[in-house]
Amino acid sequence: MIDTLIRDATLPDGRKGIDLAMSGGKITAIERGIAAEAGEIVDAAGRLVSPPFVDPHFHMDATLSLGSPRLNVSGTLLEGIALWGELKPLLTHDAMVERALRYCDLAVAQGLLAIRSHVDVSDPRLLTVEALLDVRERVKPYIDLQLVAFPQHGYFRSGGAVAALEKALDMGVEVIGGIPHFERTMADGTASVEALCRLAAERGLRVDLHCDESDDPLSRHVETLAAETVRHGLQGRVVGSHCTSMHSMDNYYASKLISLIAEAELSVVANPLINITLQGRHDSYPKRRGMTRVPELKAAGVNVAFGHDCVMDPWYSLGSGDMLEVAHMAIHAAPMTSREAMRGAFDSVTINGAKAMGLEGYGLSVGASADLVMLQAADPIEAIRLKATRLLVMKAGKVLARAAPRVSELSISGRPRSSTPRPMRRDLIRNRTDGAEVFVLT
Repeated sequence: MIDTLIRDATLPDGRKGIDLAMSGGKITAIERGIAAEAGEIVDAAGRLVSPPFVDPHFHMDATLSLGSPRLNVSGTLLEGIALWGELKPLLTHDAMVERALRYCDLAVAQGLLAIRSHVDVSDPRLLTVEALLDVRERVKPYIDLQLVAFPQHGYFRSGGAVAALEKALDMGVEVIGGIPHFERTMADGTASVEALCRLAAERGLRVDLHCDESDDPLSRHVETLAAETVRHGLQGRVVGSHCTSMHSMDNYYASKLISLIAEAELSVVANPLINITLQGRHDSYPKRRGMTRVPELKAAGVNVAFGHDCVMDPWYSLGSGDMLEVAHMAIHAAPMTSREAMRGAFDSVTINGAKAMGLEGYGLSVGASADLVMLQAADPIEAIRLKATRLLVMKAGKVLARAAPRVSELSISGRPRSSTPRPMRRDLIRNRTDGAEVFVLT
C-alpha cells in the first residue's frame, strides 16, 4: 500500500488526468490510472499540481523589520542600505529568529518550500549569521533554506568584511555573495568579483552576487562575473542577481553581454517587485522599469529565475511571500504576455529557481522528494492570473498546509457554482523544531 495517492491532477507541462503515488517521502509513480490502495487519497479534480515554489533571492535577516528604526523616505536602494546600517546595532539574535520564523510560517502556507537568503556579514559580530543558521536548523524539516555570505556594505569597502565572509563560510554558510557595484570604485568592484570567484573555486562553493543593481548603463560587473566563472571552471554554479543596469544599456552592448552570460552558464535572478520599485527613482519622465532583460536572456538559453527579495523591510514595505505575485509582476514589467512567456514565468518561480540554487531531488519525477503544491487553478497561467489558493502543501509526503477552495455563496450570474461551499478553517502547521504550534488562517 502506498502512503498517499493524488488522483486526476494537471501538471505544469500540460499533462492532464495524472495520478501521483508517494511512499517513504518520495514520488514512486506518475501515470494515469494508478490502481493501488493508499493511506490517503486526494482527488485533485483536474487542478494543477506543481513542485513547490522556490525563492532564489531573499533577505531573511531584514524581513518584517519595517519601520525600525525609521521608514525609507526616498524609496531608493541607497537609502535602504543606509537604513539597514542604522538598524544593525539594534538587532538581537532572538528578534531576528522570531521575525524569520514568522516569515517561514507564511512561506509554508504559500507553498514556498525552498529559499536562498543573503545574510549580511558586514558586521564582524556575525550576529545575523548566527541567527540565520539557527533558523535554518529549525525549519529544515519544512523549508530548504540556503544561506549566502553577503557583504552588504561592500567586500572591500566595509572594514573587516573579507575576514568576516570567510568566517561565515567556516560557520556553515554555503554560498559566496558580493555587491561589486557598491564598492568605492569600478576597479574595486571588479577586484571583488575576481576575489570572490577565486575563493569559491578554492572552497568548491557556489557564487551568488548582487550584480549591477543600478540604473547606470556603465555598471558592467556581470561581464566580469561571466569571465571569472569561465576562468575558474564554475559554470552552472554561479548566479548574477538583479542585473538591472541591463535595462539601461544600449542594445549592441546588451547583445554582447547576453551571449557572454549564456556562454558562462550563469543563472540570472530578477526580482520584479523590488526592481521596478527601487529603480528609476532619479528619472522624471519617461521612467525606467528597471527589471533586467528577461525575454532576451531566456531567448539566449539563460536560466532566468525570479526572487521575492524583500518583505516589509528597509527596501520594500509590501510583500506576502507569494511567488505567484512575483511572477505576475514580472509578466507586466517585462512585458511577457504570450502564452509561452506566461507559462515560462511559472517556471521562473519553480524549476528555474531550483536550478539556480542547485537543489537536488526537486521536481515532479519518480524518485524525487514528494514535495508539491496543489493549486486552485487549471494551469500555470490561471494560477498566476488568480494568485491561486494553495489547497495542499506537502513536504516529503507530509501535509504541511491545507486550505478550502475559494467559492461564492451565491451564483449571481445564474450559472452553477464551480464547487460546493465549505466553511473556512484554521489549519495547523507544525513547522518549528521547538514544538511551537503555528496556526495559519486559510
